[in-house]
Amino acid sequence: MRASPMAGASHHLVVFLAALLALLPGSSQLQYSQTWTLFKIQQMLNHPPVLSHWRRTTDFCGGGGTAAPSAAVVCYGDTVTQLHIAGVRGAPPLPMNFSIGALVMALSRLPDLKVLTLSGLGLWGPLPDKIGRLAALEIVNMSGNYLYGGVPGGLSQLTGLQTLILDDNLLAGELPAWIGELPQLAVLSLRNNSLGGAVPASVGRMESLRSLVLASNNLTGNLPDMSGLTNLQVIDVGDNWLGPAFPALGRKVVTVVLSRNRFTGGLPGEITSFYLLERLDVSWNRFVGPFMPALLSLPAIRYLNVAGNRFTGVLSDKVACGDNLQFVDLSSNLLTGSEPACLRPDKKPATVVLVNANCLEATGGDASQHPSPFCQNQALAVGITHGGKVRKKLTHHAGFLAGIAMAALAAASAVAVVAVVAVRRKNKKGVMVRPPAMLGEDNSSSTSGYPSKMFADARYISQTVKLGALGIPPYRTFSLVELEAATDNFENSLLLGQDSFGEMYRGRLGNGTLVAIRSLKVKRNQSSLSFSRHIETISRLRHRNLVSALGHCFEYDLDDSTVTQLYLVFEYVQNGNLRSRISQGTEGRKLTWAQRISAAIGIANGIQFLHAGMMPGLFGNNLKINNILLDQNHVAKISSYNIPILGEAMKSEGGPGGKHHTESPLLNDKTDIFDFGVILLEIVSGKPITSLYEVEIMKELMLWAVADEDLVRRRSFADQEVSKGCSDESLRTIMQICLRCLAKEAVQRPSIEDVLWNLQFAAQVQDDWEGDNRSSDGSMVSSSSRITKSSRFQNEQTRSGREKECVDSSARGSVWLQAATEDGNFETGRRQAEDERY
Repeated sequence: MRASPMAGASHHLVVFLAALLALLPGSSQLQYSQTWTLFKIQQMLNHPPVLSHWRRTTDFCGGGGTAAPSAAVVCYGDTVTQLHIAGVRGAPPLPMNFSIGALVMALSRLPDLKVLTLSGLGLWGPLPDKIGRLAALEIVNMSGNYLYGGVPGGLSQLTGLQTLILDDNLLAGELPAWIGELPQLAVLSLRNNSLGGAVPASVGRMESLRSLVLASNNLTGNLPDMSGLTNLQVIDVGDNWLGPAFPALGRKVVTVVLSRNRFTGGLPGEITSFYLLERLDVSWNRFVGPFMPALLSLPAIRYLNVAGNRFTGVLSDKVACGDNLQFVDLSSNLLTGSEPACLRPDKKPATVVLVNANCLEATGGDASQHPSPFCQNQALAVGITHGGKVRKKLTHHAGFLAGIAMAALAAASAVAVVAVVAVRRKNKKGVMVRPPAMLGEDNSSSTSGYPSKMFADARYISQTVKLGALGIPPYRTFSLVELEAATDNFENSLLLGQDSFGEMYRGRLGNGTLVAIRSLKVKRNQSSLSFSRHIETISRLRHRNLVSALGHCFEYDLDDSTVTQLYLVFEYVQNGNLRSRISQGTEGRKLTWAQRISAAIGIANGIQFLHAGMMPGLFGNNLKINNILLDQNHVAKISSYNIPILGEAMKSEGGPGGKHHTESPLLNDKTDIFDFGVILLEIVSGKPITSLYEVEIMKELMLWAVADEDLVRRRSFADQEVSKGCSDESLRTIMQICLRCLAKEAVQRPSIEDVLWNLQFAAQVQDDWEGDNRSSDGSMVSSSSRITKSSRFQNEQTRSGREKECVDSSARGSVWLQAATEDGNFETGRRQAEDERY
């Protein structure tokens, strides 16, 4: 039977085996000791919902313990042979009292356990060597957890192990050589970890291996010779640093994924004889040489992706295509000629075909192709073609490309300068000097000295800049007629959300500007002096990194001319929130490391403005990552800040806002610093954080990662989407300031000026590191690949469209300006207890 194309399908294999083994004869009465062990495991896993049907009366061997496919207990006779518990993707870490070692010891009390699945349950800690005591294990799946450390040596004792799946964890270190000595291992899947080093040569001797999945790690070097693995059908090593040589494979492979690595040279000719090949993905590498049209006509080929390389050649209408083709991506190469007729919609209407960014003959007004000389010159520049071309032409073209690259870099630098407004202090060599806090000295509560003075100067300079430079129209008074026209008389379809204070609507002004309009009910006992004071404060809520106020409108009672309704108009930010581009982003839409630092700097600038740029300052702003919005230029804007009139109303009603206003300014300041630390934690780890408990778990993991000079540890903690694209010093600096922000004692947390300085330092270090990488890599292929990837990223963002964001209001008086809950209602009263802040 042919293996599934991807190793992840082994999950289905586990469920299938559960059903198969359930048919075997056995007693319906499980041993009492094993029944007790199952309930103990349920307790250790913090009673996950998937096991809610487990009760004291459950007959496990009679099928009572099974709720397929997420939970299954299979017995043979009076003993458990299979335990399958599958939680949900992205489950939070288990409580602090959880012990992975104790869990393994409990599992060892099931001596006949052959199949074990514990996925998506929040397990954390280093997988202990004690797992070798489960001697009967044949299938192990512990994917989607928070396991860190290395691959435990205890697994080498499981001589009957056939399937090992540890995807989506935090494993680091090198892939051990003994992995290739497991005699029966057929499926090895370690996707999305932080494993480094070379793939051991012993893997090339695994005669029983059918599926090898090592994608999304930090593996380097050439793959071992696997041409002798006659059973190998699936190899997926995408998103690593592997190369440069194309791996030697057997001719019976079904799936080959080598995308986003450093493979170079041409494709081997024997690949056209892989008659079982269904999926080939070599995209975004450095392959050169002629493209082989025969790949399109392989008898089993379904998916072919060679995008983002430097393949050359002339395509013609007469190229043949296989009958099973479903997806073809030839984009971003140097192909000329015309798109094969067999790939056109009239021939294959159900097949997805991408051929843009080549030099093919444009059809139907297609403007996505380069002119033919572009591909010819590019081929010359990377040494693909040979012959008596004029050297002057090549030199001119290389200069032209260099000019484009320099212009792109200059534009990127200009954006960075606009996004980061601060004074940088450098030594004679141009290297940024760290402040005392970077060296471990405590100046968190300092109000004087270099960092504070530096940013005080920066504030003074920035406040002299006209507000028009922000691209925000002047603050003004709106008429009710204008707002009714903007919202189609407050049409329900434009309602973004509502709470006890009023509603939030999306509107479009007469000049086409999108706005968010906050409607607030007003108590009659509020004085005109109170309104004037609040409006004066609101009118100053205008900053590059805030969702800025644009104006207000009063609605009056016709009888006594008292104010009955207050409308606040804010800018409408429609490019999604920060979480949608970090922990919940899809491939191609997640922010790079440099973009994440820039976003963090923007948030910190916004916090500094709220604290010190206004009198009185606004504190306790209920900062959350999903309330940080991004505009079309990825500028971060805080949408959750305290509007005084809300806080006063809540205070008068005896709500939690009253408590907020009795807190000291210092504590409020440090509360925002802690909230910012939580945002940094998610920016670095790429994992959604939804409770204070998860903050503590992730904080411990970050402490472990930053504890010494082990680069692999830090990269194992960082989001795999960015871990390979960030400098170690930049990553370490962000981690260190994040941990200081998360200090339990408020007085130990840094000032916002200190935070900004460290973020600026990390940004400069990252910029220098990227510059060094660009200058050290002289390959035109590398440079072009990077530019192409950047362009593709931007195009994906453009195609993704604008995401609608709604309004949410905090019970502490903050206005969550366009970050609504899914049901459209405001989340009120959520911060009554400390745990509810995330």
